[in-house]
Amino acid sequence: MSHSARPTPRPGILEIEAYVPGKSVAPGVQKVFKLSSNETPLGPSPKAIAAFRSVSDQLELYPDGAATKLREAIARRYGLEPSRIICGNGSDDILHLLAAAYVGDGDEGIFTTHGFLVYRIAILAAGGVPIEVPETNYTANVDAILARVTPRTKIVYLANPNNPTGTYLPFAEVKRLHAALPPTTLLVLDAAYGEYVRRNDYSAGIELASTCENVVMTRTFSKIYGLAALRVGWAYAPEHICDALHRIRGPFNINSAAIEAGAAALEDAGHVDAAAAHNEKWVPWVSEQISGLGYEVTPSVANFVLIHFSKLPGQTAADADRFLSERGLVLRNVGAYGLPNALRMTIGTEEANRLVVDALRVFAGITAGRG
Repeated sequence: MSHSARPTPRPGILEIEAYVPGKSVAPGVQKVFKLSSNETPLGPSPKAIAAFRSVSDQLELYPDGAATKLREAIARRYGLEPSRIICGNGSDDILHLLAAAYVGDGDEGIFTTHGFLVYRIAILAAGGVPIEVPETNYTANVDAILARVTPRTKIVYLANPNNPTGTYLPFAEVKRLHAALPPTTLLVLDAAYGEYVRRNDYSAGIELASTCENVVMTRTFSKIYGLAALRVGWAYAPEHICDALHRIRGPFNINSAAIEAGAAALEDAGHVDAAAAHNEKWVPWVSEQISGLGYEVTPSVANFVLIHFSKLPGQTAADADRFLSERGLVLRNVGAYGLPNALRMTIGTEEANRLVVDALRVFAGITAGRG
């Protein structure tokens, strides 16, 4: 039977390279330190765990389709209007919904070279044309983005801070980008790692999303709040955009456990502060130690660092990945992000961080000996 005699996906679908998550196993190793998915080493708040367990005897009931309790908790935490908050099955869900609502066949969507892989997937899935814009020093470049804007540009995705590079744009640059975009182009500020940033010139984008008709800020509970397994994301957007997304989202796109645990997590400010403090201590330490071994480490404001293996002769990221995995240290291969000779390391526990540094010291010595 010919292929023409069966259902075929719409144009663009088969151009998508499916998202591959960070690996979580190291065969043959007893103790594995998973440092590949930017999960918090502190885990979730005990309050969130208790709230999660509280719904276990009500599994036959549908969740609140409006996620009222969670939206109101977010609104209290940030001083926002609950009606302008939309929740999703992780912020990925919302990134896809935005493309589905605003990108049509042949429309263009912009993201930067090393930006989150989901942007390209969402644009292609909606029938759009993905436009990849070069970065400068692994950082989004506002002028380069604006140079690629055309009348067909319906959406611009900006991860700030960016994954997997850990770089960020100061708020002044974000405002400059927004000011130069056409009012009909949607600017999506993905602040999945916003809670980790400790720079005075940074903003996650609540101000712009509050005051502009074409800006959406997305956030997640998967990172600093430690609720990755439950898939909890949210966005703050103008009401007209929320209205469009509510029309196409799944009617129960966030489950009861996610609603309860997310709301409880917001009440435990101390737990979030502890996670931020842990990160603030270990990002500089890991960066300095690994740089001291001769590797280039991109300065990061998030809970991970990007390690480059191109400086030292005879070394590759693939070799380092194998070497570390054999010792139960699982980092993220970022070849799919256009970074074939780099690995991304999540900041882990003190034990995990020290083990990676010690292992890379041995790896550097072995490969130096080869040279």
